[in-house]
Amino acid sequence: MGNKIQLCAFFLLFTTVAAFSQKNTPPPDAAKATCVYPAKLYVEADESAARVATIQPGREMVVAERSGKWLRVFANTDVSIVHEQDVPVFGNEGNTPPVSGWLIDKGIVTAQTPHGDEILFGAAATMELQASEPHPPPGAALSARGLYRMVAELFPQSPRTPEAMWRAADIRWQLQKADAFSLPSAHEKEAYLREQIDESEMKKIIKLYPRSRWAALAAYDMIDNKICGDWQGSAKCPEKEAELFVKYADEYPDSPRAAQALYQAAWREASAGDMYQADQDDKKAEEARAKARDLSARLQSKYAQSDYAARAAGLVFMMEQKIPIYGSQEQ
Repeated sequence: MGNKIQLCAFFLLFTTVAAFSQKNTPPPDAAKATCVYPAKLYVEADESAARVATIQPGREMVVAERSGKWLRVFANTDVSIVHEQDVPVFGNEGNTPPVSGWLIDKGIVTAQTPHGDEILFGAAATMELQASEPHPPPGAALSARGLYRMVAELFPQSPRTPEAMWRAADIRWQLQKADAFSLPSAHEKEAYLREQIDESEMKKIIKLYPRSRWAALAAYDMIDNKICGDWQGSAKCPEKEAELFVKYADEYPDSPRAAQALYQAAWREASAGDMYQADQDDKKAEEARAKARDLSARLQSKYAQSDYAARAAGLVFMMEQKIPIYGSQEQ
């Protein structure tokens, strides 16, 4: 008997929550908002009422009504994934219906919140740092991404917005990259044979902020989609990749990644030299190594204070000592 009563109670609670969450739609003049901590969403403006959901930091919501310390909101509580379904806030909107409910007006940021852009950016930076720890809180990276996205959505004119857009896009990029490079297709030699990382947000940053630091960082990330998977002993792969990195350094000489790009190119040319040497093609081996030395010299000249200039010196030393570069972990 007790089990039947519990089942009936659960059914009534479920149907009440479902009906409440699906009724109505956000009013057209509702203010957009987000939260900086997990906010409990209730069926009614009462902490003893049934809970609809928990709104995670960075999730988008709109405030439809205020009543004392309570806000009635329509919140986007769908699971934030990182593929095409994860449409950026500063792009097109998804079609997932929001959930309606009441939450306490605490930790809620709107476009009218004083210093709201700083608050959201700081919360996002904290979550991003937590996501990089050995045992991160569940969903930390996605919460950080959501908070950065809301900086751009709520405060488009903020000085923080370009960097926030970049950080949001980069978090998504790195998560997608980890997925793509974990698949069997990641070992295919040709880049087009593996799953490509969505470039839409990176391209938008380059379009909105051309020649900026953030455009340069976006362009560097996108090289991931062009490099080979497994070189499979083919010197054409590192040589092609070296060209991509040199082209990047030429186009973005002031980029924070310019020195890194030149080192990546030098390392690949040196690796190609080892491959040609293994094939007993001494001429091509020397040509590739000469390119590696030239790129190292360019690093020493233009980016002398960077770690990559010192690493390039070590790369040249290894070549002179006839220590194999290909297969080393010195990228």
